[in-house]
Amino acid sequence: MTTANLPPSIDTTKPSIARVYDAMLGGKDNFDVDRRALARMVELAPEIPVVARENRRWLARAVRWLAGDAGIDQFLDLGSGLPTAENTHELAQRENPLATVVYVDNDPAVVAHGRALLVDNERTSFAAADLTDPADVLAQPAVRNLDFTRPIAVLQCLTLHHIADLDEARRIMSGYIDHLGSGSYVAMTHAQHPEPGDAEGDRVMATARRYQGTSDGFTPRGKDEIRSLLSGLDIVEPGLVPLGQWRPDTVQPTTVSAMERLMLAVIARKP
Repeated sequence: MTTANLPPSIDTTKPSIARVYDAMLGGKDNFDVDRRALARMVELAPEIPVVARENRRWLARAVRWLAGDAGIDQFLDLGSGLPTAENTHELAQRENPLATVVYVDNDPAVVAHGRALLVDNERTSFAAADLTDPADVLAQPAVRNLDFTRPIAVLQCLTLHHIADLDEARRIMSGYIDHLGSGSYVAMTHAQHPEPGDAEGDRVMATARRYQGTSDGFTPRGKDEIRSLLSGLDIVEPGLVPLGQWRPDTVQPTTVSAMERLMLAVIARKP
């Protein structure tokens, strides 16, 4: 991406986690500052782009399961990031053409690209809002078009480990969960804190600290802490597991990297 004719709200002097993630996936919607940030992380953990792609594959499986087996036809994708191949609305509407999808993000580049992408899709919309403010998100016109008396799937993919304070992350999640009707789901991916003495895990943590130079921090958590973000929900099988172990389409390798092992996925249902 070039800096010519950019809106003034897009800061090209500091890396953005959305653009760094785009660079991980091999996208073009990023700047030199983002690619340099990614390069610093890859120095410590060369498998980072692999994990980013694995997260996208998990998203595809999760949305297919939600729209298919679980019968969900409304999706709220929080912190959606820059558009890429196999976006949530494409996956959901392939399963059910009547599925409604609302994306939420406050990164100016994401907002601009997202709205341009969705201009011709009447069942998909974009809300420019900060996911850390549930009241504001839920008040957005696009979000209010969802029927909260019926089941909704809320997606929190690689978002909550950018909230450093655990109580704040819990507050954010309860702000959404409290408004969901029975039969709704939350789908989440989150980095797990390694066990003490885990050398590979320590390397992952060193990589995580590189994220402190982006517009968002990075705070892995223990499994119990991650589960606490889903208070009041019933976790569905196979539980809180590494990305590749959540209902895989193919047989998974017996050996995975620490980065892959410590990136967890979960879906939970509101009774």
